[in-house]
Amino acid sequence: MSGPSAQTMGATQIQPPDRSGIAAALGAYLLWGFLPLYLVLLREIPAFEFVGWRIIWTVPICFILIGLRNQWSEIKAAVSATKTLGWLAVSAALIGANWLIYIWAIHENYVYAASMGYYLNPLLNVLLGTVFLQEKLSRKQWLAVAIASASIASLLFGAFSTLWISLSLAGTFGFYGLVRKQTPVGALPGLTIESVLLLLPSFAIVWWYAQTPAGSSFGSQLDTSLLIVLGGVVTAVPLLLFAIAARKLAYSTLGFIQFLAPTIVFILGLTVFGEELQLAELGAFILIWIAIGIFVSDLFTKRREPLQS
Repeated sequence: MSGPSAQTMGATQIQPPDRSGIAAALGAYLLWGFLPLYLVLLREIPAFEFVGWRIIWTVPICFILIGLRNQWSEIKAAVSATKTLGWLAVSAALIGANWLIYIWAIHENYVYAASMGYYLNPLLNVLLGTVFLQEKLSRKQWLAVAIASASIASLLFGAFSTLWISLSLAGTFGFYGLVRKQTPVGALPGLTIESVLLLLPSFAIVWWYAQTPAGSSFGSQLDTSLLIVLGGVVTAVPLLLFAIAARKLAYSTLGFIQFLAPTIVFILGLTVFGEELQLAELGAFILIWIAIGIFVSDLFTKRREPLQS
């Protein structure tokens, strides 16, 4: 299984890695890695309501960027294509569910479960690439997937109550990336349409919470209101960078850089959040780190092989 960097240019030259795709992936995963530091500032806001606010404030950010890049024609083309619009509705539902689960997990201090979800995600990407994109796996990559499965088994016996968080995060984001990679629409137009599709239910959610004591009372406190508005930038920028990376890099090798985000989240769980690390969780993390080591070493080997032939 090889990424864009392994495509040949003539008999002896190898096409260099797509630098813009790598830069976009690095930017996305660094921002996602430190995202819990932002989310914890708004812990008093219900997760469901905060997802609504994220979507509401993402839309104007997307509109501004679409205007600056003059991509309204792409929006029109995507909306006019029924099949494309249908797949964007699917991807919108997947990313909305992913946001909700992740925000709830951080608010409830299940930081390790969230971290594990994104450690599992790139290995799930490998399987999705095999099943849906006809990408082939090497023996080492199959071994990595098997060891990752063993880490899930470890959680079944010692941290079963939070396993659903990890699996849900890995699954929703894995299928989101797969759908977006296969949908013929640009990164920013796609994100804009996804956000607009989620806008009406988001307004309904925010309105409902405004009628309850648990609501955020947006506008009553300047600092909280500004942090909520910032959610549009925090949401749009890394997701846009990811969409760019997903279209420019081989899907199964996106995990190359993705391990950065869950590692940061894991360290934050140990330091900033002070969450207790259970023995079963430690065992699962050790197994997943072994799987990652095998997976990444295999990718490095495959990148060197064409240069040596």
